[in-house]
Amino acid sequence: MAETKKVGESRITMTELVLPHHTNQLGNLLGGQLMHWIDICAALSAAKNSQRVCVTASVDRIDFLHPIKLGNAVTLIASVNRVFNSSMEVGVKVFAESLIEGKKVHSNTAFLTFVSVDENGNPVKAIEAVPETDDEKRRYEEALQRREKRLQNRIRTT
Repeated sequence: MAETKKVGESRITMTELVLPHHTNQLGNLLGGQLMHWIDICAALSAAKNSQRVCVTASVDRIDFLHPIKLGNAVTLIASVNRVFNSSMEVGVKVFAESLIEGKKVHSNTAFLTFVSVDENGNPVKAIEAVPETDDEKRRYEEALQRREKRLQNRIRTT
């Protein structure tokens, strides 16, 4: 297995169509449905980087910036922001697009932590993700700040 990979190699793009069974009474995408899609997209990105099964350890936050309507195409783009040991932070950007109107908006952002595991479900060291672009380097640095906050919050709640 490789010791390092480029962040770009972890990129996953998923597109879903918002159907009636995905919506609430207002015709907007259910938050839980979007969270499901985000988790799947992020897990695929983590697995692509680590070449192992990766399990969700935490979801930092999901920002809901704009409602997503029935009939919209939802594109999720995930990539590993930073690898720590067995854990890694994955960022997901969500875009909603009305194909009829030709309008696309950034509707959501999410940060999740995954753990790379072996066939017995035990944590194993993940493959380092090396940032190349300025944006990847910024996300790499910000991931460390978010991790430090996560660890501080964990200490406060125990």
